[in-house]
Amino acid sequence: MNKQNPSKVFLIDDDASIRTALTRGLSAEGFQVQSFDSADAFLAEHDPTLPGCLVADVTMPGINGLELQKLLATSGCSRPIVFITGNGNVAMSVQAMRAGAVTFLPKPVRLAELVAAIREALERDRETREVRASRAEVEARLSALTAREREVLDLVIVGKMNKQIAAVLGAAEKTVKVHRGRVMNKMKVRSVAELVTLTTQAGELQRVQQRMQ
Repeated sequence: MNKQNPSKVFLIDDDASIRTALTRGLSAEGFQVQSFDSADAFLAEHDPTLPGCLVADVTMPGINGLELQKLLATSGCSRPIVFITGNGNVAMSVQAMRAGAVTFLPKPVRLAELVAAIREALERDRETREVRASRAEVEARLSALTAREREVLDLVIVGKMNKQIAAVLGAAEKTVKVHRGRVMNKMKVRSVAELVTLTTQAGELQRVQQRMQ
């Protein structure tokens, strides 16, 4: 957990008594809770860069829970959501889960069940943020490559040997070796296996394979 920006539980429910009860219960369990009386109020303050999960009622005035889920997804925010509702049905539950909700809990929600769901949601959020950070680091390394080094990298990760790369690029094998060394240095890897793993994380290997088909 980031000590500067610890994970928060963003609670949205238009019922003040429920917000108060859940905030107290979750705070007692050690969670940092920020509550809102509507999805609109949440969106007005929402910072997607902050770690945490969302606990949201489904049926609310204005933007409802499922619409909020769709809005966040459209904006590229994958914040995990735990839905709670007193008016849910199977179709609604299925729709929410298919769209990536952690779970769908009926009201009155049991604190133990909600706590378990929130812990799962926060873990999912942590994992997603780690993957994104790792991918951003790889993208930064890739952006440091020259155009020629990028060409060499693309051929290395699909299994081409120096002699083959030289033939494809119309360059001397000795020159390819130099470029290859620079690629390995800039990508901060010691082996082709590491390079393949790294570029797979960033989707580069998949793009190269598709281009060569």
